[in-house]
Amino acid sequence: AQAVPGALLPADVGDGGVPSPLLRQDEQLELLERLDFVVRNIVELRKEVEELRNSLQHLAVEIVGEVRTHLEETQRVTRRRRFPFSRDRSDSTGSSSIYFTASSGNANTDDGESEGGYTTANAESDYDRESERESEEGEDEVSCETVRTVRRDSLDLVPEDESPLVLDSSLEEGLGQLLEQADRLHSGDEQDKREGFQLLLNNKLAYAGQREFLWRLARAHSDMWELTEDADERRSYATEGKEELELALQKWDQSAECHQWFAILCGQVSEHESIPKRIQAGYVFKEHIDKAIALKPEDPQLYYLLGRWCYQVAHLGWLEKRTVSALFEAPPTATVQDALQNFLRVEELSPGFSKAGRVYIAKCYRDLGNASAAVLWMDLASKLPGNTKE
Repeated sequence: AQAVPGALLPADVGDGGVPSPLLRQDEQLELLERLDFVVRNIVELRKEVEELRNSLQHLAVEIVGEVRTHLEETQRVTRRRRFPFSRDRSDSTGSSSIYFTASSGNANTDDGESEGGYTTANAESDYDRESERESEEGEDEVSCETVRTVRRDSLDLVPEDESPLVLDSSLEEGLGQLLEQADRLHSGDEQDKREGFQLLLNNKLAYAGQREFLWRLARAHSDMWELTEDADERRSYATEGKEELELALQKWDQSAECHQWFAILCGQVSEHESIPKRIQAGYVFKEHIDKAIALKPEDPQLYYLLGRWCYQVAHLGWLEKRTVSALFEAPPTATVQDALQNFLRVEELSPGFSKAGRVYIAKCYRDLGNASAAVLWMDLASKLPGNTKE
């Protein structure tokens, strides 16, 4: 009776009576099994709802993109109807500049005459030109306002072609809080990193056009690559993160973080590839790490990554060296001394930055024949906590 929850005991048992459960043991087990079945179904239902929500988010992005494309195409067709035949124009600079301004979809506000008589080529009256200009400006305002309304309704989810979205104050504040939470979860344990990845994934629709969000999303893909054991899933996480940054680098080539995590993800993708592809990825890795260092020369993490690259190149196997010589005219070159200098630079910028970094310093000294320095740095490494899987 003591092992049975109170809810299963009769309420009218006296002080001298022996309490007995309302349910027999086999009935209790059956009840617990049914409760467990209900819990499992609720968990599966939550997963299905989450998948449905993600699908609806992707559908919303596609709808907004189609509406925007349709509006822009309608605007272009309207302008083509307004100028149904070509105008004769001279080769003067003024005439050409007016023509290209009009054809690019911007309202022409230049009332001056070009050298070649561009404004009179169609024998238009001043009244006709003024009416046409007012009509064009009015249609432009309506079209632009419609596009802006669509963007507001979609929380500015579709990024501009040439510049990042300008968020309103509420969205900007929400993004700041989101980034802080993502950084905190990235620095936590495995469960925190999984939560951080899901958090960023759930907010991708709202902030996909923001640089600070995108490189953190790519970083979260890298975290999932490290936490996952299945080879196919690892390849999928690394590939998706790399694709996110390929688009980001087209806009933000001056972002050290975008270059850094693109290089890391390239390396992670290459671990599942053949030797030639791994070597090719090594070139890409080095290129983007160098760019990141040029943009952010005081970041110890970048020198650690460069040191790892130098150490691996210095220890290429015979088969890899032959492959490099056969495929590339200028094979990558690096020595153990190059690697050591980068690892020591890490310690200079941030002493105790990485346990693995100190281990690599010890390896470099060992390879260079300095056993006492190797022992010293291994001892220093052992004093640092092991916070990462590596």
